[in-house]
Amino acid sequence: MAVRAIRGAVQVEADERDAILEATADLVSEVLRRNELTTDDVISVLFTATPDLNAEFPALAARKLGFTEVPLMCATEIAVPRALPRVVRLMAHIETDRPRAELHHVYLRGAQALRLDIAQ
Repeated sequence: MAVRAIRGAVQVEADERDAILEATADLVSEVLRRNELTTDDVISVLFTATPDLNAEFPALAARKLGFTEVPLMCATEIAVPRALPRVVRLMAHIETDRPRAELHHVYLRGAQALRLDIAQ
């Protein structure tokens, strides 16, 4: 088994607790679905949020989806001028036999603009 990383991001509607949890849950669920993963395949997940999102920790959404034994961490994304606002990003480390080319990085809602090079 190899250790691989999957990236993803989602733009959140507003800096509100429910909006952050809902958007993050959608992102995490879609990463699992598109990559045919379960929480047992996930080693750890790092979440970042743009500085304009601070109403809730994005990792809480993953905990509510069953990531009870997976190490999770949240951090603030650097404040780059003209950056896309209200974005939660993730980097999930997984165990898999699949090559990198078969993994699906997930960019949802307005965050698709961050990686136009990746087909959604």
